[in-house]
Amino acid sequence: MRWRAWAVCGLAMVMAACSDGAGTATSASALLGARDADGYSAQIEKWRKARLDALRAPDGWLSYTGSGRLRPGSYRVGTAADNDIGLSSGPPRLGLLTVEEGRIRFEAARGVDVRLRGQPVAQVQLVPEEAGRKADRLDVGGSQFYVVRTGPVYGWRFRDPDAPMRHKLSEIEHFPVDPRWRVQARWIPYAKPKPITLLTSIGTPLAAWIPGEAVFERDGHQYRLHPVTQPNDTKLFFIFSDRTSGKETYGGARYLFVEPPADGTLVLDFNRAENPPCALTPHLVCPIAPPANRLDLAVNAGEKTYIAN
Repeated sequence: MRWRAWAVCGLAMVMAACSDGAGTATSASALLGARDADGYSAQIEKWRKARLDALRAPDGWLSYTGSGRLRPGSYRVGTAADNDIGLSSGPPRLGLLTVEEGRIRFEAARGVDVRLRGQPVAQVQLVPEEAGRKADRLDVGGSQFYVVRTGPVYGWRFRDPDAPMRHKLSEIEHFPVDPRWRVQARWIPYAKPKPITLLTSIGTPLAAWIPGEAVFERDGHQYRLHPVTQPNDTKLFFIFSDRTSGKETYGGARYLFVEPPADGTLVLDFNRAENPPCALTPHLVCPIAPPANRLDLAVNAGEKTYIAN
């Protein structure tokens, strides 16, 4: 799924019904006994640990140490102070990057070992990363330099396995685990996926498709969430915000990845709601919640706003 890798974080739809978020929910965990509830809490804790491990991995989101916007022109790339694109590691002069009429060309500096898919390169035209397509990533001693495209905007990214942020992240604050936020929803599939234009955290447009909608209840009110998908996705991807957004949780959105529906229902486990990558590092851009997914409800579950040490 490429949604997690969108790097650089509307539609006029009806806002969900009003509620203050207190009270009970139509919950897939409503009949849990104490022992089952303890087991569920242990599952969430295991998920949280796995998520932290993934974030801190050498190729995790926290490995990014550089980013920037690219406009037409040529850019000197490397660690020397006089470069146009400064990197955190690697040779003083890595090479020259040229952006011209939608084409991205890279010329390696003489004597520098730069590789693409394991093969040394001297000059190469690079494919930028965008939704559904992975970039040509230049490997420099284990670090990666590549170009991204978000809508009409081009940018660059640099991943360094020695990034200090990898070792600074000790935890992400969460709401207490609450089985009542493991909500069973009714799935309404569309006969044909509907197109939608999402906005990213920098305001650029991003095309996606909505395959259907999930309908659930809380405190006697009905709410709808619309997932987005890409071809070959194995899970539904919900981008939502709620009354905690911009206060206790990240303002742009939180993300929820959900197993496909079975027998016309699916489970929205908001205890697994997570921060988008752009909430964790300034070097990434993410899609934010579309108007239809801005819940007029306080979802007191899942991850809170990440505050760097």
